[in-house]
Parts: sequence; structure tokens; C-alpha cells
Amino acid sequence: MILTVTLNAALDITYRVPRLRPHATNRITEVSERPGGKGLNVARVLAALGHRTVATGFVGGGTGEALRALLAETAVTDALVPVGGATRRTVAVADTATGDTTQLNEPGPVVTPAEWDTFLGTYRELLGEAQAVALCGSLPPGVPVDVYARLTRAARSAGVPVLLDTSGEPLRRGLAARPDLAKPNADELAALTGSTEPLRAARDARRRGAHAVAASLGPAGMLAVTAGGAWQAAPPRHIAGNPTGAGDSAVAGLLSGLVEELSWPDRLTRAVALSAATVRAPAAGEFDPATYEDLLPRVVVTDHPTAA
Repeated sequence: MILTVTLNAALDITYRVPRLRPHATNRITEVSERPGGKGLNVARVLAALGHRTVATGFVGGGTGEALRALLAETAVTDALVPVGGATRRTVAVADTATGDTTQLNEPGPVVTPAEWDTFLGTYRELLGEAQAVALCGSLPPGVPVDVYARLTRAARSAGVPVLLDTSGEPLRRGLAARPDLAKPNADELAALTGSTEPLRAARDARRRGAHAVAASLGPAGMLAVTAGGAWQAAPPRHIAGNPTGAGDSAVAGLLSGLVEELSWPDRLTRAVALSAATVRAPAAGEFDPATYEDLLPRVVVTDHPTAA
């Protein structure tokens, strides 16, 4: 079983408009709702790849009830912990004329100390069955900034590999707990290290504690720096579409590759193909299977043997 943690889950609402016009009335042509938050997106992709997946985190209020009802329609097992506050909503307005998306994200419910203790008990119990765990996304109000460091240490004590996908201070503190893999994007990596050169920045992030760093580079693919070397993987061509959720699909590719004991080049190949296939899909947490199968054998992997 693979466990994903989404402390700041969301009900993702996508509005599609023919053309987004600021300061004007916009007529919506299509509305969709899905369970959201990075870890839930990762969980749905993992389940689509055939892995038994359990999702935990916080959920509450009417929005939380709607999220759980939608999650029940998927192959992901729901182990979310109820809270008194309401699960946040994220609203994406997709401009079908330009392909651009405008995102509006609520902050999330305040989590009380008692609710946090309940979650910790659930988390530790689930670790007993987990082959790997992904700690993903932003933190809701009331949760200490070092929680990912705590959760990483708990997983490592249980012998469970950890993938950390967050940003800012939670990322910096989480790295000090030595996760097996950190997965920032290029901007998050630059903010952490002060370097805009991805290879140098990934090396720096490894020195801060992560056993390996895999950095999303947008259309340029993904760079991984590990103890055994470094590789960059890129799609064979530019893939047009909506990039929302592409990084989450990449996490699912990396995590499934870890559990299946694939080589690093093969993990990166899967992650990049899934990421690109998500750009072609209509919503986060989904990928276009035809695009994935087409790209998988054609992802280009470059070896950087001296980078570790």
C-alpha cells in the first residue's frame, strides 16, 4: 500500500469560459468538481497505475462531505480525519481561447491540537501497512510549520520511505529530517537555495538533508540528483495544454517507481511521461492514457555522472 498525506485537502472546482475578461461578466460553459490537494491528486494517479493507495489528511464541513463523496467514486481508500472547520475550495478559471488558467485558493480550516493528535494516531497506524508515503502540499492554519519534519521522522522510524513535496519553510525544515526524496519545482528550489541553476540548486538541497532531489523543470522535464549520480529526463516534444496537476502526476511516477524498485532513469521516464500526459488531460489528478503510452518509450534521459 502507498500512503499519501494531504493536510490541506480541497474541493477543486474548475470553471471553463470561452475567454476570461477581467472586470466583466464571464459566462461559464462547463463546471467540474474533484477531490483536490496535491496528495489526493497523487493518490488518484497512483490508483490509476494499479497501486493500492490510501489517502489521509484533514477534511471537514459541507465541502469536506462533497470531497469524500467524490473520493468514494475512485479507487483510493479514504482515511481522512474529520475536523470542525470546513475543507477549503480551490477555483480554477480555464480560458479555453488562450489555454491559460487563473487559480483562486482558499486557506483551509484551522486545525486544533486535539485534531492534530487524532491525525498523528491515524498516520502512525497507517505507516504499519505502507510501502512508501508521500507528504504533499501546503499546511492549513493551526498546523506547526515543522510538521513535515515530524512526519518524516515518524515514517523513517517505521522503516517507510518518504517523498516530500512542499515549499517554503515546511520544505526547508522537512529536508533536515532526511526524507528519501524531495520533489520541488524549479521556483521552489531557487527560493530554498538562492540558486537559479537547477543542477547546482538540487545539489545544495541534497546537502540540506534529502537523500535524493527530483526537481520539476516544467517543459524541460525533470532533474534528479542522487547519491549515485544525476539524470535529466525530458519529453520528446513540447506538450500543449493545462499544466495544473502535472507535478502531482510526476510525484506519482516517482513514488510508484520507488515501490517497484525501478532504476532512477526509469523512474524519471515514467514521471516525465505522466506529467506530460497530465498536461493533455482536462483536470488535475488525471492523465491522458494515450499520451502517456505514446511518450513513455520516447522520453529522452541525459546522464550527469559527476553531479552527485
